[in-house]
Amino acid sequence: MKPCNRNIKATIKLTDFMIRLASRGDADREDVGCGVLYGVMLDAAFKIRKLAEKEKNSHKDKGWWDENR
Repeated sequence: MKPCNRNIKATIKLTDFMIRLASRGDADREDVGCGVLYGVMLDAAFKIRKLAEKEKNSHKDKGWWDENR
């Protein structure tokens, strides 16, 4: 797998972790400050994922993406 594609896959995996952590953190929070923190984290994760998915699709269109790897 090309390093650029490996990095995109890792970015998508990281956003999955960020979304899970933000959801768990929000469920466990005890004050408003934590709510703000996890809200920002969730928003950032979705924005980053959207960009990574767009780049993944761009690589597919160029024939650079190998789904089997």
